[in-house]
Amino acid sequence: MYTREEASQLRQAFWTAFGQYIAPQPSAEGLKINWSNYKTGLKDVYFRMRAEKKQASIAIELTHPDPEIQALFFEQFEELKNVLHGYMGEEWDWLLHTTDEYGRVISSIQKELPGVNVFNKEDWPALISFFKPRIIALDEFWSDAKYTFEALK
Repeated sequence: MYTREEASQLRQAFWTAFGQYIAPQPSAEGLKINWSNYKTGLKDVYFRMRAEKKQASIAIELTHPDPEIQALFFEQFEELKNVLHGYMGEEWDWLLHTTDEYGRVISSIQKELPGVNVFNKEDWPALISFFKPRIIALDEFWSDAKYTFEALK
């Protein structure tokens, strides 16, 4: 078992390693990008990567505090579901109005990788192999799809 500080340091080490590994990859628009802290440019829409003790996940999270507005964003993503899955090359899980780890109501479009542990350095290659192609594909999707959301800004 790790102390809180050791766990924090291991997580930070993983995300630093991931950031260094993916840093040479330009965005779909050819720009330098902070992949670990991806900015969608749209308030309350986030691309989140999580690496935990028993699994990893990558998600599009919709966090608008008004559930009806959040549902509008979710519906807009649903309109692009086939496009998103085309970019990703796989189906993702769609969750309207679930709760996050802080008890807030969010909506999420996500893919999980079970059976990996960020605290086990031997799992880091599997984690990186999971995150890298998906965040790059999300960026490619978003470079085309973000304009669809202009009316919801």
